[in-house]
Amino acid sequence: MTTGTPPVIRLDGVGRTHPGQPPVVALRPTDLTVHRGEYLAVTGPSGSGKSTLLHLLGLLDTPTTGRYELDGIDTASLRDRDRATLRGRRIGFVFQSFHLLPHRTAEENVVLAQVYNRTPARARRAAALAALRLVGLGHRTDALPSTLSGGERQRVAIARALVNRPSLLLCDEPTGNLDSANADAVLARFDDLHAQGFTLVVITHDPAVAARAGRRVAIRDGVLSEREGLPSEAEVPAR
Repeated sequence: MTTGTPPVIRLDGVGRTHPGQPPVVALRPTDLTVHRGEYLAVTGPSGSGKSTLLHLLGLLDTPTTGRYELDGIDTASLRDRDRATLRGRRIGFVFQSFHLLPHRTAEENVVLAQVYNRTPARARRAAALAALRLVGLGHRTDALPSTLSGGERQRVAIARALVNRPSLLLCDEPTGNLDSANADAVLARFDDLHAQGFTLVVITHDPAVAARAGRRVAIRDGVLSEREGLPSEAEVPAR
């Protein structure tokens, strides 16, 4: 964390209520600050508000109350097009499902993540190769997803999320579709990325995944709170 640098995430009273009769409060007014280089895990049971928080942090939805600053930028003041541009440049997403194009190689899947980000065409391949090397797949650049293990496919997805050098890597149940060996391999990559200064926020129901993070918060009934200890299996059942 650099003195004078704004935090990657600053939530000031951010909440989300869905209209209806009666309205549904998905996230109660929340304060949260995540500084550059932090590794944060967010845990909670099904229906607790984890997905709502993910959508707000990822600029996929807008809060009904409060203020969200990403890298010091007030996101509420942005038009939809500007929010999409900010999301593409500053946030990398890793989901439980890999969402790789099956008939494209690992390299091509990563290259495509740059098409809408104004990366010059001549620079896209070099950036994709660098991202794949960063996740330990420099030797599988020409492989199709069908020939990769689950852990390798998730690492391609991580490379795709990293290729634009985002401020924030936002991960939603990133090991949910993996066996224990592949999950450990992916989490080891997260450890490496954290050591290199990347900012990670991981949404998870798994205490073992949360344990890898340097900081943990829990969400229940739309209320976010810092957690000193690890959540138990009983506290965070699978979704």
